Amino acid sequence: MADLMFQKYHSISLALLLLFLPIISPPALASDILLDDYQQGMSKNWKEKSFKGSTRYEVIQEDGQRFIKATSNASASALYYEIEFDPREYPFLTWRWKVNNILVKGDELKKEGDDYAARVYVVFPSAFFWRTKAVNYIWANKLPQGQAVPNPFTSNACMIAVESGSARVGQWLDEKRNLLEDFRRCFGEDPGKAGAVAIMTDTDNTGEQAVAWYGPIRLLSKDR
Repeated sequence: MADLMFQKYHSISLALLLLFLPIISPPALASDILLDDYQQGMSKNWKEKSFKGSTRYEVIQEDGQRFIKATSNASASALYYEIEFDPREYPFLTWRWKVNNILVKGDELKKEGDDYAARVYVVFPSAFFWRTKAVNYIWANKLPQGQAVPNPFTSNACMIAVESGSARVGQWLDEKRNLLEDFRRCFGEDPGKAGAVAIMTDTDNTGEQAVAWYGPIRLLSKDR
């Protein structure tokens, strides 16, 4: 029963892996941290966790820029980058992304609709798994932009609609979030240290297809 539960809690189950894996720490006093620029392909620091089938992740080049392309066909797997950091020191998270479509049957409030063409999320692991939390930045299907709701499987995962709907499908969008403020908004408390940053394009619950592109992800110590 526990295994089944963690298979469903995509954002939370990664934390179980983090308890047994070495964690990368950011360089001392670095003003910002670039996880990967994809110039040498995909960094070995990225690991894949499959929940149901495998989303295909590959580095591609477009207009002289390199990105990760994700293709999901009724599948769910995540790419996660293990890195321990304090969101008080690095409160800002930035990235670029683009999606080819949203999911017709996707619904942020229902378990059967808990799929997203694109999401970037940060995991805050705990030795006690029930205390593990995750902040998910999603390209929402129905949830209005700017709204935040608990994941339908667990209240320990918060879903924030950074983008929503099909109006900007096919466009590259630059995003910046204050992770510290978002965590407080979602859970009403200050976070501990983060243990991983992940991306995921998943369509296992809806059985649909989705394609997304993810640009480099950065952690910033100051807003700029």
